[in-house]
Amino acid sequence: MRVLITGASSGIGRDLAREFAKRNYNLILVSRNVEKLENLKKELVSKYNIKVEYFGRDLSNSDNCIDLYNNVKNVDILVNNAGLGDFGVFSETELEKDLKIIETDIIATHILTKLYLKDMKEKNEGTILNVASIAGFLPGPLMATYYASKNYVVRLSEAVREELKKENSNVKISILCPGPVRTNFNNVANVKFELKSLSSEYVAKYTVDKLIKNKFYIIPGFTIKCTKFFSKIVPTSILAKCCYHMQKRKGQ
Repeated sequence: MRVLITGASSGIGRDLAREFAKRNYNLILVSRNVEKLENLKKELVSKYNIKVEYFGRDLSNSDNCIDLYNNVKNVDILVNNAGLGDFGVFSETELEKDLKIIETDIIATHILTKLYLKDMKEKNEGTILNVASIAGFLPGPLMATYYASKNYVVRLSEAVREELKKENSNVKISILCPGPVRTNFNNVANVKFELKSLSSEYVAKYTVDKLIKNKFYIIPGFTIKCTKFFSKIVPTSILAKCCYHMQKRKGQ
């Protein structure tokens, strides 16, 4: 079994690689940071005696996504984990960084999901895990582009799941929707979370356990499960106000 993981050099992606390695999956790791990928490969091969390949790719460039697909075939599990975020008032954040978020979180996920899904449907087997966030169920003032990107990932995954069900396909799709996780993402996005953060190791183990059981919504943590429930019944205007005040505290 071969697992392709994007954003694999740190955080959730790195720890997902470790969890799959424990279960004797062979890995294809993708990130911009080749040095970290090389070190992770050495660790996993030494500890678990599995096959590990890696590709240094900046997936904010759509051509790199297509090139990755052309170079990596016969994937059993695709994990779209690469992602970016940013904090600030929408009219004041840098347009260039907004576009990087859209290109990485939305376009790369879209391209890789579409290309590998076609192959999986032909074989009538395979699994796709799209890493979203609890942000995917909420409006996100002060992190508008990031929240919108995760809304896209959630809705895309929900739509694909229904299509697969109607086709009686054996291909599975899941979405990981964590809350705050202790990773380098927080530094890149310039935020400090008020809620207690989960460790990326815990999130990774929880995710792989649920993925193997074909769970669609993978939501680690009781508080975040409650957040998803209330997102269905609380008016959007109130959710937006709550999110604004939470985000404002993050930036302080």
